[in-house]
Amino acid sequence: MMDSNNTKSGFVAIVGKPNVGKSSLLNVLVGEKVAIVSAKPQTTRTRITGVLTEGETQLVFIDTPGLHKPRTKLSEYMVEQVKGSVTDVDLAVLVVDATVKEITKAERELMENFSSMDLPAILALNKIDLLEKKEDLMEKIQAFSEAYEFAHILPLSASTGEGVEKLKEILIESAQPGPHFFPDDALTDQPERVIVAEIIREKILNNMSQEIPHGTAVSIESMKERPGGKLMDIHATILCEKQSHKGMVIGKNGAMLKKIASEARVEIESFLDCKINLQCWVKVKDDWRNKERIIKELGFQ
Repeated sequence: MMDSNNTKSGFVAIVGKPNVGKSSLLNVLVGEKVAIVSAKPQTTRTRITGVLTEGETQLVFIDTPGLHKPRTKLSEYMVEQVKGSVTDVDLAVLVVDATVKEITKAERELMENFSSMDLPAILALNKIDLLEKKEDLMEKIQAFSEAYEFAHILPLSASTGEGVEKLKEILIESAQPGPHFFPDDALTDQPERVIVAEIIREKILNNMSQEIPHGTAVSIESMKERPGGKLMDIHATILCEKQSHKGMVIGKNGAMLKKIASEARVEIESFLDCKINLQCWVKVKDDWRNKERIIKELGFQ
């Protein structure tokens, strides 16, 4: 750990509406995968902290759920996480989809929050690699410039990496003298079992249809290393809201569950750097997203 008299730090909230690439951007900034990524909206359910330490500077990123209209108790929790995140940071990065022309109501609400707290903010126009007309980008930059006085406006692509290094440089320059709050080799504050559960949930999101994945959650019942440390047994429970959903998660002759578990096992082995024996079960908990006890048991406090 470096002498705290010479260190700098900064807390940065990554905010925006669902499916604009917040988690992808966090992973690229940190340099490792600490948040799951899916093309489906509302993938992130809680505040995920990513940590980047370069020399004397440590940046602590808070990746938030996308701001959306809550329809369940779990959704209400997710929206509160967004609102709470911007009150605890030194700087906000508003991530928007560069391919969408209009400023959304959710984005305007976030900018109003920045203004009320006098919070410095950077606009990250993500997905520029998908733009068909570059003039559309200039129109969007103009619209956001008129809506809020951003410290910086940066076009970038989290998927190709274009513009991300420039954003990192600006964030490092914005850090203020202060101690490092995490060990210099830390990448996230998430416990291993939370990341393992999220890896499994990512495979559900990426392999299944639009609605069913949002009615699923993953609970790690146990993680036990066998003697010798070369193999770990992991038992996971996948919760779903309906009996019919359970059958779809399992699939014909168990094919879907095997596919989910197989893809998850490969990534978990890379993450834990050991061989694993992953066992997944599927249970039904009717309407669990509206039951506070279950939500709390799953770690959403």
